[in-house]
Amino acid sequence: MLKNDSDKIIVGSEEWCAFPALGIPAIKARVDSGAKTSSIHAFNIHPFSRGGTPWVSFEIHPIQKERRTVVRCEAQIVDRRLVKSSTGISEKRYVIRTPLDFAGETWDIELTLANRDSMGYRMLLGREAMSGRMLVDPSESHRYGSRRTNDEVRALYGKHEQKSTGLKIGVLASNPDLYSNQRILEAGEERGHQMKFLNIKHCYMKLDAETPEIHYRGGRILNDLDAVIPRIRPSMTFYGCALTRQFESVGIYPLNSSQSISMSRDKLFSLQLLLSSGLDIPTTGFANSPIDTADLIDMVGGAPLIVKLLQGTQGRGVVLAETRKAAESVIGAFKSLKANLLVQEFVKEADGKDLRLFVIDNRVVASMQRTAAPGEFRANVHQGGSTSVIKITADERKLAIKAAKTLGLKVAGVDIIRSRKGPLLLEVNSSPGLEGIENATGKDIAGQMISAIEKKLGWRRPLGTMPEDPEMLLDEELA
Repeated sequence: MLKNDSDKIIVGSEEWCAFPALGIPAIKARVDSGAKTSSIHAFNIHPFSRGGTPWVSFEIHPIQKERRTVVRCEAQIVDRRLVKSSTGISEKRYVIRTPLDFAGETWDIELTLANRDSMGYRMLLGREAMSGRMLVDPSESHRYGSRRTNDEVRALYGKHEQKSTGLKIGVLASNPDLYSNQRILEAGEERGHQMKFLNIKHCYMKLDAETPEIHYRGGRILNDLDAVIPRIRPSMTFYGCALTRQFESVGIYPLNSSQSISMSRDKLFSLQLLLSSGLDIPTTGFANSPIDTADLIDMVGGAPLIVKLLQGTQGRGVVLAETRKAAESVIGAFKSLKANLLVQEFVKEADGKDLRLFVIDNRVVASMQRTAAPGEFRANVHQGGSTSVIKITADERKLAIKAAKTLGLKVAGVDIIRSRKGPLLLEVNSSPGLEGIENATGKDIAGQMISAIEKKLGWRRPLGTMPEDPEMLLDEELA
């Protein structure tokens, strides 16, 4: 029922909402009259059919910046709608209708289901839900319900903590506090898996024909894992790949194999493999002796050119030589240190920009453009560069997928530049960072990595609260 302005509820910029039909007694919402439709955080979204009617089951983390509390929900699907996110990306989302309890009143509103883990709020209250009932005063907040701590909100949910009933998955890496490693652990836990961070330096191996083993500091044997996700820093490539091979030898599935990681880390070998598969790269030269420097410079078209250390990573060990004299000086300096290097043509029209395409299980699941910081020639977020969402071409998509396949990588960050000749492949990273691309695109990349393991091992999440009804079959068309 529509109200006069004097009777409307005055709300602030953020308010507490409740959805009794979904089992959500309190969730903090960002009040946004600029958004048409309301949205709520949802993951593990599974469409199904009940009595011939489309329904959806999903899970919610209702508490800000907290993943331990999980509420499982079911609702009838009223629509599947194309929605543009705040990052400018359009995606199809399921739409449900459910009663909203607010300020002592109850009315039905529509909610789109979207993973909002990268957003500031687990819910957004849009203008359709407020129309005829609310007025917004952006200078205020929590007009209905005082500010609450996470502990106070958690008490409202009782025992809703996620139980680990799924796969046993190890993250083989060096830094447990790194954003990418944290996100992978969280993504696995929220899907009900038992996640374990494994420090590469704390692992050791027993090589034995009958009982090969991997041990962890303190004597724990790791042979009971179902899968490992290698996240090996360049300085640990040799030992990290040896450990990954050991996991493979005892039947534990690695998301990226030891062989694929080894190939990707050898820049010269990987470029040779990519070229043999018909993939285009910038013209590149390699020589072992500084005596051949002049010819090396000429073979890539002369200065300006790029000099790269074979062992460099994240933009380190990459130098732009703008003149022939500068190129000779840089190459000579690196060679005097007995460092192996590549020289590569400088693609001026790239204008300090490159593309990072994230490939999982032979699909490009996300892409972004990286732009160099002022005064820099190379796009690198680790050196002050910026990121933005970009639409890639069909050729760029094919190039990224074929590059990952060539090196045998299930997960890869493929770097591409745009040139007059078309897209050129720069590098393929076997342990790509997640922070930049998740923040730029708003996509749950870590969750898709876990899904790739589930698919490979044939694991399906139990539908739990959904009744065992023969009519409740997953609708693949809706999915």
